[in-house]
Amino acid sequence: MKLLIAIVNNDDSAVVASALTKENFTVTKLSTTGGFLMVGNTTFLIGTEDERVSEAKEIIKKYSKTRTHSTQTTDSLGRGFADGALGNDVTVGGATVFLVNVEGMEKY
Repeated sequence: MKLLIAIVNNDDSAVVASALTKENFTVTKLSTTGGFLMVGNTTFLIGTEDERVSEAKEIIKKYSKTRTHSTQTTDSLGRGFADGALGNDVTVGGATVFLVNVEGMEKY
């Protein structure tokens, strides 16, 4: 048995959760915040049999899109702007998936 920990952008979380549940994966959804841009994410905990791991990862990959996000400047207008001070475009979204071996699971 495996545990997938998938960190997905909030913009994609509803469709990812829906697609996983439609394929009979049991999903626990946690609201989380990323450390770099401090934007909302959703972390999914998905317990599954070893032979279904690839299927779950393909669903997550299919519905997790990357997008460009503009970072805001922290420079003061009174001091002028240095090169790059007007902000930068960074790629966000997609998904980060961790795969963990599970020794056992019990439901009560």
